Amino acid sequence: MKSKHLKETKIRKMQAERAVQKSRATDVVTNVTPIAAKPEQSSSNGHTTLLNKQSQEHAQINKQSFEYVLRSGLAGGLAGISAKSLIAPLDRVKILFQTNNPHYKQYVGSFRGMFKAIQTIYSRDGILGLYQGHSATLLRIFPYAAIKFVCYEQIRTILIPNDDYETAGRRLLAGSLAGVTSVYFTYPLDLIRVRLAFETSHHSIHHGKGKLFHTLKLIYNEKPKTMYTTGGYPSPSDAIFTRLLYKSRVADYFPCVLSLSNFYRGFVPTILGMIPYAGVSFYSHDILHDFFRNKWLAPYTVMSDKSKSATRSDSSFDHRPPLTTWAQLLAGGGAGMLAQASAYPFEVIRRRMQVGGVTNKSGEFFGLAHTAKQIFKERGFRGFYVGLGIGFLKVVPMFACSFYVYERCKELLLI
Repeated sequence: MKSKHLKETKIRKMQAERAVQKSRATDVVTNVTPIAAKPEQSSSNGHTTLLNKQSQEHAQINKQSFEYVLRSGLAGGLAGISAKSLIAPLDRVKILFQTNNPHYKQYVGSFRGMFKAIQTIYSRDGILGLYQGHSATLLRIFPYAAIKFVCYEQIRTILIPNDDYETAGRRLLAGSLAGVTSVYFTYPLDLIRVRLAFETSHHSIHHGKGKLFHTLKLIYNEKPKTMYTTGGYPSPSDAIFTRLLYKSRVADYFPCVLSLSNFYRGFVPTILGMIPYAGVSFYSHDILHDFFRNKWLAPYTVMSDKSKSATRSDSSFDHRPPLTTWAQLLAGGGAGMLAQASAYPFEVIRRRMQVGGVTNKSGEFFGLAHTAKQIFKERGFRGFYVGLGIGFLKVVPMFACSFYVYERCKELLLI
């Protein structure tokens, strides 16, 4: 019995020693393994940690916060400047065609004429001639584009808080309201830009600063047809806003108001054109984004996980993967083409009204209905689409650049 008891005790001791050794070995492995694995884990997951940190920062920005408004406004302004600078020479020629400038009538109606007009401007005035009025364009386009994109983001968030409210009507309304708001605050700058682009004298091109003040003074002092022909009473051909000022008797007490209203000449057709223009542009851009994300095209048009931006997980709206560069450019260009076709007649009427005080020797200008009749009398229905070819050539790269730069700037600004 004693021998048996000693054997059992010895076996228990050996088992205890083995257990202690095993425990020590486990502790060594446990302590050493993390140290050895740490550099590898840091190396492989360092970039992921950075992505997560930046994604969390992005997620913390409320879409209706002041910080988001500032960042999206900056992105929109930079997008507008980039797009307008890209197509400035085409914009100058288009304005000359739309406003029936007598020096360029012979070039209207063909793409060849467009290039000849560009060549003529360049031969007469150099590169400055192609960018005449561009300083006023930049002064206008930054706040215009910033307000437009900010308003669209905010109005869309209000009208479409979730997928249940996602309808074509709400999308169109969000775009239209954004466009109307941006035009309201920046229209005088657009009028000045058109006047500067309309001028073709060599002297005016090389004396930009003096020409700007001269243009401001000229617009301020121009009088409506009422002052020339009807003894101070409004006539049907006057601009709508002018007639409202007369009927309200505001001009009797504040004469300067009538002169300041000159800077909103052509505002009504602008609004009428902006409703479909902005609505269709944002709506079609959104639809094309959805189209490029369908299951058949997604492998070619949606960024893979490796090529996704380090700052955002979506392209335009929440939970949408970013498109590749070429798909984004196609979506923007297609949106611009559809928007241009939907609102072009209103743009032609607006341009003619904006330069009315220059083209008429008496210095008088006319309202929407009279201007439309005059265009139809000169060229028929084709007159409302003068320069449309240039318009497409201009709008497609402009919208492609604008939407692309906006999306990429949003990525860089972590929104």
